[in-house]
Amino acid sequence: QMARPVTIFTGQWADLSFVDVCKLMAGIGYDGLELACWGDHFDVVEGAKSKSYCEDKQATLAEHGLKTWAISNHLAGQLVCDPIDERHYAFAPSSCKGNPAATKAWAVQAMKDTACAAANLGVKTVCGFTGSPIWHLLYSFPPCLPGQLDAGYREFADTWKPILDVFAENGVRFALEVHPTEIAFDIASAQRAIEAVGGHPAFGFNFDPSHL
Repeated sequence: QMARPVTIFTGQWADLSFVDVCKLMAGIGYDGLELACWGDHFDVVEGAKSKSYCEDKQATLAEHGLKTWAISNHLAGQLVCDPIDERHYAFAPSSCKGNPAATKAWAVQAMKDTACAAANLGVKTVCGFTGSPIWHLLYSFPPCLPGQLDAGYREFADTWKPILDVFAENGVRFALEVHPTEIAFDIASAQRAIEAVGGHPAFGFNFDPSHL
């Protein structure tokens, strides 16, 4: 018996049904799943409004000897702060296609729903991405203008603080996967992100050693 549960994130298997992923991972020997909020693995809109939906997910996990301690919504999170272009529309409903403002609005609401859904599911952590309004400025030529990066962190904070407030209200933390294309992609930018949101109690990090 290991000292801590060993789980696996289901996002890479979103083409498989939730039940099939449960069967596959239980057979391999995992203790639980970190549910992706796409495919049919976990629907945050349903989860936010229906505790019975969440209870059904937990029952299916239990049938296969699995548990869950976290869910992940990387795709919607990416759209919250990214400058939207043609690459992003695949992550949002088809009704948003061609409309950056609608895409961002959908993403913000989706992340708020994710916080509520996590609470209904009984998990305390949502992993995911934030997107970044300034990642494209990483290679600084043409040179960044004075204040350009500061403005990007302010935009991140202004956009994410209302989302993080919903997380806090639900007793759930958002764990940013520090990663290229996010507002935090290394130690220095992670510290700056914390400062930007004023050390918000619902904001933390998901350490993925694969990115080393």
